[in-house]
Amino acid sequence: MGYKYTINMQKITKSFYLAKSKKLEILHGIDLLVGNGEFISIVGQSGSGKTTLMNIIGGLDRPTSGKYLLEGVNINKLSENQLSDIRNKRIGFVFQTFNLIPRSNALRNVELPMLYGGMSSARRRARAKELLELVGMGGRLEHLPGELSGGQKQRVAIARSLANDPAIILADEPTGALDMKTGRMVMNIFHTLHEQQSKTILLITHNERLAEETQRILTLEDGRFVNEKFTGY
Repeated sequence: MGYKYTINMQKITKSFYLAKSKKLEILHGIDLLVGNGEFISIVGQSGSGKTTLMNIIGGLDRPTSGKYLLEGVNINKLSENQLSDIRNKRIGFVFQTFNLIPRSNALRNVELPMLYGGMSSARRRARAKELLELVGMGGRLEHLPGELSGGQKQRVAIARSLANDPAIILADEPTGALDMKTGRMVMNIFHTLHEQQSKTILLITHNERLAEETQRILTLEDGRFVNEKFTGY
């Protein structure tokens, strides 16, 4: 494997410049170690820096300073094309807002990351069907996002996140827009992926009850980790 931790962050800061002379620092020296196959959650109030941190973990943004090794690779030294390739093949993203393409049906939405990855049409279609079956959406292949409930959209989004068999899944408030019953169904899918496929999963959530179902809870406050709890889950 060649690396000890899937995610290894050391003294990560992130600043935004509001004007030439004014700098707003959102993350203040974050240290984060995540082992291969861990299921952890990051909790905190709105404005604590959770989404900023998730964007850096997922390679959607770069830190202002500090060192970040993802599967042993120094993210800071990668070109934009190399970073895009890692996002496509090594990381699966699940968002609260689903981010599905409205005019594409469930099958085509799931196929999209594989298209960017250069997979053949026949393999893409077979893989997409397999993943939609996995999340209980095998009977909705041809449905557009507008014809699906919130929970169904999120299950399609999870299937899409698995398209290129990523080692890491980043889920940013994936149950935030769902009712309790549907959120439970989505959380059960994450447990299955963790237990049966050994995915490394990072869950950002306001829901403390769901956080308790992960192995470790990290509390972020004003851009710093202030607490770490091992749940024994």
